[in-house]
Amino acid sequence: MRFRAAELAEFRQALLDKRRELVADVVHLYQRTADPAQSQHDPFDRSADSADAGVDAWEQALTFDLADNKSQLLRQIDEALQRIHDRTYGTCEATGKPITKARLRAIPWAKYCIEYARRLEEGAA
Repeated sequence: MRFRAAELAEFRQALLDKRRELVADVVHLYQRTADPAQSQHDPFDRSADSADAGVDAWEQALTFDLADNKSQLLRQIDEALQRIHDRTYGTCEATGKPITKARLRAIPWAKYCIEYARRLEEGAA
């Protein structure tokens, strides 16, 4: 799909804004897990029961999962920025069909057209 320069600039800026937000989130999440002071429980307090330790472990695992999800989205955004550079942005990677502008406005890192994305969700692709 051919986009006007202004449209591509708009998509690029949306991607860069989201990227900046995600980088800050990921940095914060990793700092949170690396800083024991962020925990509500003192890991060196022998009076803390095993339930507290379990909560801390669960919170840390959840934080790592969230950071991983955000990192995956960062990779998708970087790939979309590369597609803009390569002039393939807006073309479904699976079918070669155009991705609608409405879909790209909603999900600027989308690499599949809505029809193919639905087939993927249904397990038919």
